[in-house]
Amino acid sequence: MRKAIIPIFLFALAVPGYAQGLFETAGVPAEKTPSKLEWSGYVRGSAYGGGEQFDYASLFGEASLQGKYALGKTFLFADIRLREGLQFGEVGPTLQLKEVYAGYQSEKLDLYLGNQIVTWGRTDGFNPTNCITPRDYFFLTSEPDDQTLPNFMLRAKYHLSPALYLEGIAIPYFRPSVYRYDLFDMGDNAHFEQAEWPEKSFRNGALAARLNGEFSRIGFSLSYFNGYDPFYGFGIQSVDMTQFMDPQIAYQPAFFRKHALGADFALPLGAWIARGELAWKWTQGYDTLMYVPHPGLSYVLGIERNFWDITVLAQYIGQYTHNFQEIREPVLENPLDPVALFAYIQARIDYESTLFNRKIFQQQEPTNHALFLSLSRAFAHEALRAELSGYYNITSEEYLVRPRLSWKITDALTTAVGAQIMGGPKASIFDYSKSVLNGAFAELKVNF
Repeated sequence: MRKAIIPIFLFALAVPGYAQGLFETAGVPAEKTPSKLEWSGYVRGSAYGGGEQFDYASLFGEASLQGKYALGKTFLFADIRLREGLQFGEVGPTLQLKEVYAGYQSEKLDLYLGNQIVTWGRTDGFNPTNCITPRDYFFLTSEPDDQTLPNFMLRAKYHLSPALYLEGIAIPYFRPSVYRYDLFDMGDNAHFEQAEWPEKSFRNGALAARLNGEFSRIGFSLSYFNGYDPFYGFGIQSVDMTQFMDPQIAYQPAFFRKHALGADFALPLGAWIARGELAWKWTQGYDTLMYVPHPGLSYVLGIERNFWDITVLAQYIGQYTHNFQEIREPVLENPLDPVALFAYIQARIDYESTLFNRKIFQQQEPTNHALFLSLSRAFAHEALRAELSGYYNITSEEYLVRPRLSWKITDALTTAVGAQIMGGPKASIFDYSKSVLNGAFAELKVNF
């Protein structure tokens, strides 16, 4: 639930690896080791709607099957989901291979190859060090973790000790997050073209490495990433000035590469748990390309504690933009001069487009400050759980509130209801998003 409150262009889920612990007799020769098969799944119905733009943003039924097969030190894992329903006015079936990968585990070395979901970072929801996992921000359910998408990757872990390991990841081709800019009301004179993905080649792949420690008094990691960011903006593909006073603008999603150095920690302090995370990210071309963010530092500091059976999580989310420069708003000095008017219209388009990209990356000011609060409590012997999360960006004055109530009717049957409410000043990201993403949700789910 806590991850639901993230701004629509920032988000993450921690999945350290499903296959760990599948086979507990490592070291026994494979020919003497019996195979082990585990499987589980669910069937659910999900509804999300009642927003300003869509009565039914999402209506679907879904069946999921997860299987784990282990033989000695090798294993296979698959999570397959089949759903049929309505998504923003489009009806049809969808087969999703959420995760499908094979692996090998030993005392010192683990190897995984295939479609995997890997998220780094120890803060809840806002993860500056998570540069790997793409998301489908417009797949709306009661569980925002459903939005995570896999990458095809080779992942290796080398255990330096039981509490410390090195992890390396190679992603051969880029997979971006899913945004639906085309759903936003940007005016009658603007529309979005299909994205052109980077060529699938060695030079467009990504590399990442992490040193991770899990000790009794502290958990921490140091990480590095080099590749395309799954989080992206847009550029101007063309401007049609045939109608001089009503130009038609074609936008297109645009991608950029970055380097990132990150660190995080989790520190128990008596009844409190302190978590922190920061990442320095640097790019090239930001001074000429509107869709490339400036280098900068992103950071999160949070505390968690239980008060009167209420779990309270509070976070401060900040961002510093390096080499920040104000965008000069164009001024039309001579409205009667056609040449000056033409230049002004072009400059205005560049100004508004650059400013919107800066809003996406939260770089419209030299620093950006936001607060996050999550409250949750269980009732009726854990059968009922009430959750309330809230996000407020002090710099942009945007907000998001998400209440959720879940009920475990039986051991296998659960239901959840709630809502998402976001907003902000005119022309802010949340202002454009609210007509599409605001709404109420309900779900009925059977696990087996």
